[in-house]
Amino acid sequence: MLRYREIGENDLDAVAAIFAHYVTTGVATFETVPPTADDWRRKLAGITARGLPFLVAADGADVVGFAYASPWRPKPAYDHTVEDTIYLAPEQTGRGIGAGLLGELLARCADAKMRQVIAVIADTGSDASAALHRKFGFAQVGRLTGVGYKHDRWIDTILMQRALEPSTREGLRP
Repeated sequence: MLRYREIGENDLDAVAAIFAHYVTTGVATFETVPPTADDWRRKLAGITARGLPFLVAADGADVVGFAYASPWRPKPAYDHTVEDTIYLAPEQTGRGIGAGLLGELLARCADAKMRQVIAVIADTGSDASAALHRKFGFAQVGRLTGVGYKHDRWIDTILMQRALEPSTREGLRP
């Protein structure tokens, strides 16, 4: 049974393992060394200290994906703008889990009185992440050309943005 919930301390090893796959095998993240569970623990503490959501998708006892919102930029004027991050276990793609996570994340960002959500998507040649974000009303607002170098290639990023209405959960799920 699939459910979306706040991350727990016992989920950090699974989150680290899911993310490590993308660090070592692809360009969806520009990280080059997989963060440890302790690194994720520190990230979680920073995110939750700001009242932002960090969610997991759990299929029974197994964590099959995660999503969180983090500050877009450190300057105070950006306090109501966040960046979303979503990763799924590689064998779990195509099941609608990403949509479930993004919908719940956006609803919780609205509840936290966030106003704008930014998605920074590596242009990997696959449209899956951009298509997911478009499904939720994100619009492409920019492209940064050749800003990442990983696995012997230069990578562009696509910037997408969606406005949120404070405390309005309607329209945040497909």
